[in-house]
Amino acid sequence: MLERTLRKDRTEVTFVLPADSPPGPVSVVGDFNGWQPGVHTLEPRTDGKRAVTLTLPSEHTHSFRYLAAGDYWFNDESAGDRDGPNSRLHT
Repeated sequence: MLERTLRKDRTEVTFVLPADSPPGPVSVVGDFNGWQPGVHTLEPRTDGKRAVTLTLPSEHTHSFRYLAAGDYWFNDESAGDRDGPNSRLHT
């Protein structure tokens, strides 16, 4: 699930997943972080989910995927758009 908060010239995007599905650490990996795993790891929230918030330029399109333990790559179906094998996010 993606949560968005619009700012003046930026968009805060929070990437949210269930606390234990998939199990183990999960990071969001995309063109906004050079496709580097582990840079933006989702952390536990008080609502029982895990999340990470990134501030991205507004009016841009970004490709991303999640990477879980065991080299398990997966998409965010709530993104609503795809870029080949990747999820696509519009800010």
